[in-house]
Amino acid sequence: MDVSELRQALKESNSPVTWVSLVGQFFGSHDLFYGHGTDNASDEAHWLVEAASRCESEKLNAGFSSKLDYVFNIAVKRVNERKPLAYLLNEAWFAGLPFYVDERVLIPRSPLAEIIERQFAPWARLEPGHRVLEIGTGSACVAVAIAHHCPGVLIDATDISTQALTVAAINTKGWEEQIRLIQSDLFSAIEGQYQVIVSNPPYVAHDRLEELPAEYQHEPSLAFEGGSDGLSVVNRLLHLAAEHLTTNGLFFLEVGEAQSAFSSSHIRLPATWLDFERGGEGVAVLTREELTGYLADQNSF
Repeated sequence: MDVSELRQALKESNSPVTWVSLVGQFFGSHDLFYGHGTDNASDEAHWLVEAASRCESEKLNAGFSSKLDYVFNIAVKRVNERKPLAYLLNEAWFAGLPFYVDERVLIPRSPLAEIIERQFAPWARLEPGHRVLEIGTGSACVAVAIAHHCPGVLIDATDISTQALTVAAINTKGWEEQIRLIQSDLFSAIEGQYQVIVSNPPYVAHDRLEELPAEYQHEPSLAFEGGSDGLSVVNRLLHLAAEHLTTNGLFFLEVGEAQSAFSSSHIRLPATWLDFERGGEGVAVLTREELTGYLADQNSF
């Protein structure tokens, strides 16, 4: 289906269900990549049409024709620019919550959502007043999700990027009593200890960046670049995290597709890899004792 066929077909129907089918066909006729909130053309089309249906009056004039233009124009941009729909809508969902996103931050898609929704059980039991640290907060979706699902928990959310922190400030509005945003290169501006540290750092090997689908090129490269093996930032985290954990503290580390390289590089590290009901991989949980023991073994060689 080409652009003119899509517009004509949309004009001939006023049914949202039909629009979803038509836009899904249009997306399916082009070489798009899904993975920034959906994993197929039909779900992507449903997201777009649903977003049009709830646009506020100041964003969209009331009436059928304006919604048609909205759906059509964004669908065409999605195909022509290969830009993820989340950026075109300035909207993403994580752990059941909506977030503002633009090209200053990664689009939320971490399996950490399942852990947060369970309040980190059975690994940790967070109580009001306990401290959580997120390294590399980006849009602050993880920090806000923790605040929402773990009432009373205090979260420090850091990022090296001031642009990312500007977006994070939008999403943390109203959560200031629980969430503090901090510009920091990993732990450089961090003091004290935390019951839980969470991080989804850059972990894509440099040579792999050019192989990623075009949609990924719209996301900030700083959030992907993991050096020659994908582990340059990850390794720094491993060497620094323990001193910022309480005695019974836990470190949740997401390394995604770099899990194999991580395991090969840290054979003696007793990482526990988590399974997820909704899909996802490459998330390890480590205790403070496991981290300090591993570092002691490394230093003994």
